[in-house]
Amino acid sequence: MAAVDGLLKMGVQHAVDELRLQTDEAPAMSSRGAKIRLSIPPTDEAMLRHLLDGILTAELESELRLSGKCATSYTTKTGEAFSVAFEHVARSSNGLSFLAIFRRVAAEKPAAIRPPEEPKRPLRAVADKLTDLLREAAALGASDVHLLAGDVVTVRVDGVLRTLERQIGRIEDLFAGVLEPAVLESLSTGASIDHAYDLPEIGRFRLHLYRASQKVAAAIRVLPQKTPSLAELHLPVPLDDLAELRDGLVIVCGPTGAGKSATLAALAEAAVRHRQGLLVTLEDPVEYRITATRGLVRQRQIGIDVRDFPSGLRDALREDPDLILIGEMRDQETISLALTAAETGHLVLASLHSRSAAGSIERIIDAYAPERQQQIRSQLSESLRAVVSQRLCRRASGSGRIPAIELLRGNHTIANLIREGKTAQIATVLQSARKEGMFPLERCLTDLVRSGQITLAEATAAANSPTSLASYLQS
Repeated sequence: MAAVDGLLKMGVQHAVDELRLQTDEAPAMSSRGAKIRLSIPPTDEAMLRHLLDGILTAELESELRLSGKCATSYTTKTGEAFSVAFEHVARSSNGLSFLAIFRRVAAEKPAAIRPPEEPKRPLRAVADKLTDLLREAAALGASDVHLLAGDVVTVRVDGVLRTLERQIGRIEDLFAGVLEPAVLESLSTGASIDHAYDLPEIGRFRLHLYRASQKVAAAIRVLPQKTPSLAELHLPVPLDDLAELRDGLVIVCGPTGAGKSATLAALAEAAVRHRQGLLVTLEDPVEYRITATRGLVRQRQIGIDVRDFPSGLRDALREDPDLILIGEMRDQETISLALTAAETGHLVLASLHSRSAAGSIERIIDAYAPERQQQIRSQLSESLRAVVSQRLCRRASGSGRIPAIELLRGNHTIANLIREGKTAQIATVLQSARKEGMFPLERCLTDLVRSGQITLAEATAAANSPTSLASYLQS
């Protein structure tokens, strides 16, 4: 949020349609041509730069110095959109003397609005080069595609990066048929873009465009067009009973690229089918299209259908859901609302970036200040039903990957350890509670090694505790 937001908020409250900021001049506002007096002293260059921090970028300033003019757009934290025009002012003082003019262009526009989920242009308008590239990546079985302007294409196949004999020019040109020009232009301000779209008979793709090394880059996740079932995931430990839970919190965790989204979507689809209820999802972006032959599904994308995760969760509690899927628990407010939903009779499925079941619990609690942690421990101990920690391991054959999971189930013992802050002892409970359906990651890896599906080296790299893995292998 730029410091100028305070002035812009004041302007919106007074129906102002223009704000003028100029070096060594007092800020001025006008509404329908009538000037509004402000009791604010003149702003020198340092103060003006402070007000415009994050808006007047180095690239814009360079353009301003060269041509005397430049323009951009800006949206406040509360969702008000403005066009911003900069003009160089010839003065004798040192430094850069300039004028910034903010003009309101939308009365009610949510923050960080992205283009519609499906491109407005027909799919034939998508650049053939991009379509051919994604077709090749899908044929190779790639999970991800990495692009950088002026560099060769890199794909990740079975967890290993490989380069293709393709070189990419301007990323903006490559995605011109997928994303609107105004969205692509936002990359010049340092913004990133998240989007998802389908190519018939090829697949569904999650896009993330960003700047790196002063160039535009892209990371593309290759997804199946159909949500896989729990059976199709070939998980070494069955999770079907989690889809039958009536309420509480189920967390799916693991590192990036571990298949969390697929497991979460499969669980959600199974749960809504079992419950014949209403599923509300909050995702950024929507990766898997969840369908329900029995029940209802409402998938909401952050930035398009709803402003952010907390707003979506507050809305969801008024939308009569039976189940709620949270694409990622990122902050205190999202975690608090998720726990509240789990406590009030909803089944909440959520993902979290963490390597282990115990690590997920610690990460949730550590998100809060010390004075609030005991309250969160208490809530979590009551609402937690299960934590699924997942890895994708390369098969010993060298072709394909296979999931390995750790499964923690909420019971009286686990609830007491969480409440008393003894999460370090959870690993011990996992090892001794197989009869209660718990499964440590190292035991799962041991089974995969013994069956010849993965190598010992792969299992060791994936284990949370190589020592525990060695112990299981020797027993």
